[in-house]
Amino acid sequence: MTPSLPKRNEPFRAGETALLLVDMQRVWLEPGADPAHPERGPDHYFYRQTASQTIPNQERLLAAARANGVEVIHTIIQSLTEDGRDRSLDHKLTPIHIAPSRPEGLPVPSLAPVGDEIMLPKTSSGVFNSTNIDYVLKNLGVRYLVVAGIMTDQCVDMAVRDAADRGYLVTCVSDACAAASQERHDG
Repeated sequence: MTPSLPKRNEPFRAGETALLLVDMQRVWLEPGADPAHPERGPDHYFYRQTASQTIPNQERLLAAARANGVEVIHTIIQSLTEDGRDRSLDHKLTPIHIAPSRPEGLPVPSLAPVGDEIMLPKTSSGVFNSTNIDYVLKNLGVRYLVVAGIMTDQCVDMAVRDAADRGYLVTCVSDACAAASQERHDG
């Protein structure tokens, strides 16, 4: 006999749900801080979108998660070494390097971890590829994963797909995500 499968849209359950905020770091979200895109001024689509929609929606998600005892996990792009020798090949070629000593590598203040919330540094686009997040989620008894962050078409997409492939019931909160353009976000 085949056991009944859960439904994709079943309600989250207390004690089995985590909120994952992906790469909500100052280096990506503060105009002029991203060394890979110095040409992006404060009027660039990405900064307008994150300031007007993505961050405020994540602040509401985060407040609701904290108020309801939902595990909160933050992931950031950050090498384990100052020189970045531990980064993925893609991050070396791009080049994406946020050393542990760089304060702009921390989450924006309104989304920063509080108390004993977990923050996992990753050295690749995929949080499931370069951290122990799967092990942590399983140890926490998480079955439902709510994902929000940047970039929708890169790190967020990888987190959603990799989590689903590992058996989590995943919800991506699209209006709490952003990409470099609306087309890439919608892609």
